[in-house]
Amino acid sequence: MTDLVIRPLTAGETPLFASLPDPGIVGRAVLGDAYGMMADGGQYRPDWTWVALREGIVVARAAWWARPGDEKPLALDWFDFTDGEAAVQLLRAAPFHAEYSLLLPPGWRDKPDVRAAAESRMAAAEAADLRKLVERYRYTWTSDCPLPARTGRLEYRPEPDDNVIRGVLRRIQEDSLDAHDLHDIAQCGRDGAVEELLGLLTCMTSPRDWWRVAYTSAGEPAGIHVPARNSTGSCIGFIGVLPEQRGHGYAYDLLVECTQDLVARGATRIVAATDQGNFPMAAHFATVGYPVSEERIDFV
Repeated sequence: MTDLVIRPLTAGETPLFASLPDPGIVGRAVLGDAYGMMADGGQYRPDWTWVALREGIVVARAAWWARPGDEKPLALDWFDFTDGEAAVQLLRAAPFHAEYSLLLPPGWRDKPDVRAAAESRMAAAEAADLRKLVERYRYTWTSDCPLPARTGRLEYRPEPDDNVIRGVLRRIQEDSLDAHDLHDIAQCGRDGAVEELLGLLTCMTSPRDWWRVAYTSAGEPAGIHVPARNSTGSCIGFIGVLPEQRGHGYAYDLLVECTQDLVARGATRIVAATDQGNFPMAAHFATVGYPVSEERIDFV
């Protein structure tokens, strides 16, 4: 077998990256996305895009994503290959450490070709020392979906003080069902996990003053919702209920309110996600009218 060449792209090599055959059944192709360098109006940098080549032919590729101005990649977006061992070597050679999200169509385990493609990527990621963290549902609400009325059970107030928000987020993360919360707490401690979450929310392109803390009719804090916009459009940035207020279905109220806020600001398409094991939140998404558009497996 000929020697493997692993290297980052240089400017203008988008066609080389795109030359790998892709049946389009898993990964970024599920969203209909195409790779493009920032210089060409895309989202990716050539030095954060790596390929493995045999005799000049791409047999594995990976592209890490970040926002303009970021000093390091935030996520491994693209990862596919025709040579599994080359793919493992590529991930080991590239000097990046970021979460990998494998995007999949709903019900992917029931489709043999999709399942085979997904399992090959999972095996390669784990062989390169990535660890499966959680499986998630990704939802897409559009203006064709129903929009439930607000329940009126909670009052929503802006909260400009980040320290108050920190306190709310810290309480919400107590006994969290969210795998990323638990991972961040294990890695960074409770205060560090709050800063991780706050950092994710503040990096959204939407204004900070959209955030709302929810209160009961008795004036007690109940939770928070963050309607947001990211690089691709409107999204449910965050929803959380305080531990002492759980069991009343307030996550439903927050999701409806968050959706209503985004629609009032012109959204006709809203994306959201939750862990598949977070059965209460998944049920609320279904009740509000958010269909599952993709599934996702996150590796850290």
